[in-house]
Amino acid sequence: MSTRVAVLGLGEAGSLLAGDLVAAGADVRGYDPKGIRVDGVQPRDDEAAAVADADLVLSVNSSHDARPALQAALAGLRPGTLWADLNTASPGLKAGLAELAAGHGVDVVDVALMSPVPGKGLRTPMLVSGGAAERYAGLLAELGADVQVQPGPVGTAISRKLLRSVFYKGLAAAVVEALRGAEAAGCADWLRGNIAAELAGFDERTVDRLVEGTATHARRRADEMTAATEQLQELGVPSRVAAAARDLLVELRDQPAAPA
Repeated sequence: MSTRVAVLGLGEAGSLLAGDLVAAGADVRGYDPKGIRVDGVQPRDDEAAAVADADLVLSVNSSHDARPALQAALAGLRPGTLWADLNTASPGLKAGLAELAAGHGVDVVDVALMSPVPGKGLRTPMLVSGGAAERYAGLLAELGADVQVQPGPVGTAISRKLLRSVFYKGLAAAVVEALRGAEAAGCADWLRGNIAAELAGFDERTVDRLVEGTATHARRRADEMTAATEQLQELGVPSRVAAAARDLLVELRDQPAAPA
């Protein structure tokens, strides 16, 4: 008997996952409030109808819709159904979903999608945590998914993704802000090449140098980032990342010295 999967949210990620599940032989039904249809996916009128006969539910909405989706589906959920939240929501929110569903005999797992879904679909690397994580991994692995179990309660998987996002998205924001400033200063090509060369040389020792150097040289670097912030302002470029870096360095600079 084919695994019966309900996909809630058929936007870009949800539709790709649903389509791949159909291709892998799963019995898929879905619901999206915008009425989106996916070939091979049985359309249902609402969340409760979509999950009523499902073995596994994939909630692929948004962080804002994660809890409302579960609340709307509760009337149709059967004890033993596995609810997988694939939304990029906070660990606390996901833990709350598990608590809410537990009263209805439904296990919740926290799934973090570790790369963009377009281009990979069901083979997007997934990190899953929660008491039923092994069950989720088994069901999805049979359908060709790339799933890694992360030991720990619901919220553990997304915690790792979000902590990584502080770096990745923060780095992206810093690059965008720096290049905007360089465009205004007439040296964008030079800075783009400089950034590329620096990133190409990154390794674990670089991370150590960044962490240790930031603390050791906080006073000098705070002055440098104060000047960088002022330059962006002079160029008419908003200085959000530069100002945040300045503030962190000032905080480190002003910390009391550790006792000898």
